[in-house]
Amino acid sequence: MRTLLRRLFINNWQRKLVSLVIAIIIWLVVNHSLTVNKTVHDVSVRVKNIPKGKAVEGLQSNGFLNKKISLNLAGNKRLIEQLNSSNLEIVIDAADKDSEWIATISKENLICRNPNISLVRGLKKVSEVDLILRLSKLVKERIPIVVTEPIGEAPKGYQFNDVFPYHLYISIQGPEDVVKRLKSKGLKLTFNLNEITKNDLDSLHLNSEATRLDEVSYSIPTRWKKIILPSLTNKPLLIDDPKANSLRIDFLKTDLIPLNKAIPISIYYPEKHSAKINPNTYKLRPNSFVKDLNGVMVISSPLYVKGVSKLFLDIVKDRIQVVSVAAPKSERKYLIWNVQFIYPHELENHYIAKVLAQKSQEVNNLAPRLREEYLRNRFRNYMSRFRLFTANNEKLTLKIELHSKAIDIQPVNLSLMANHENANNNSKKLAKS
Repeated sequence: MRTLLRRLFINNWQRKLVSLVIAIIIWLVVNHSLTVNKTVHDVSVRVKNIPKGKAVEGLQSNGFLNKKISLNLAGNKRLIEQLNSSNLEIVIDAADKDSEWIATISKENLICRNPNISLVRGLKKVSEVDLILRLSKLVKERIPIVVTEPIGEAPKGYQFNDVFPYHLYISIQGPEDVVKRLKSKGLKLTFNLNEITKNDLDSLHLNSEATRLDEVSYSIPTRWKKIILPSLTNKPLLIDDPKANSLRIDFLKTDLIPLNKAIPISIYYPEKHSAKINPNTYKLRPNSFVKDLNGVMVISSPLYVKGVSKLFLDIVKDRIQVVSVAAPKSERKYLIWNVQFIYPHELENHYIAKVLAQKSQEVNNLAPRLREEYLRNRFRNYMSRFRLFTANNEKLTLKIELHSKAIDIQPVNLSLMANHENANNNSKKLAKS
């Protein structure tokens, strides 16, 4: 073994050392002179020296275009292998440019962000790429924002009620054509209910006023009050409208609220069918569900509501009426019906006065000019969401039809019908006794 090692490293060591040095020199020379090609994708483009009062379409706030370029590079193997989209940058000079021009990207436009890499000697060639750039007037405008109904699901035990305010504005600056296009189309802001936890609402619910325990108002955090505009900036823009300070999402506890009131029910007779269907030919017939109370037909069975506050219900419960539209059987088998509010404008004013009198902190935190708008929107939203329910949490469903020169109304909910019959039988037994 020793003899073998001596023959390999000791014998003629001078010639072997010279050979090694020559081999290293040759490797270095070849490695530094070897030219390779490489395509680098997604190279950022920066525009400098933009004339005052002008803007480049597609240029973001960080000075880079919102589009990136692919480049074909040729040069020293060692250098080329170090280049990538994170350390390369294309620089275009917009000085003395006017309107639209074609920028030809070549080796002179390319810089390396890494100070330890020099492109002067190692980079041999960059395949030229033409890029069309447009200069336009730099303008600033207020862009309208529509706050849409949120997506996602409300936390368990709560129901989404409303979002307020519905309309906002944001001030943006950029190329005239881009800004005008955004202004004409407007922007949308949509929140996600999935980002609100039950703990968030439970905490607000526990701290709310005793008179309004069924309502919870969630103030939108600042981080949500932003708009993304890739054509203008690489960062989300904060909405600068003062009304954004009042952004909130309203929720309701989803418990059933007992109505505790008989509801008048009536028939609307359209003029086009009045020759055959009118109060004289088809009257509403009383039964265990619909009763005649002093000449007024009412639903006296216990009903419940959901989707409104207790305060709202207290104000409107004496002005609620169920109305069905009479029509021949040839037009529809079962008559349509809905719930109506009598003279809702007066009820709305009463509701607003009642809430303002409570001096709710939630309402007082709003700017004075927004308080009435907020409360009117809330009241109208309650009216649109108002629904009648049975005790077993089912929506009230009625079967209304023309029958034997009368109009019969029965609840489809079997449990409700059973309750009516039991209540009717009990009342008869009491009367006999």
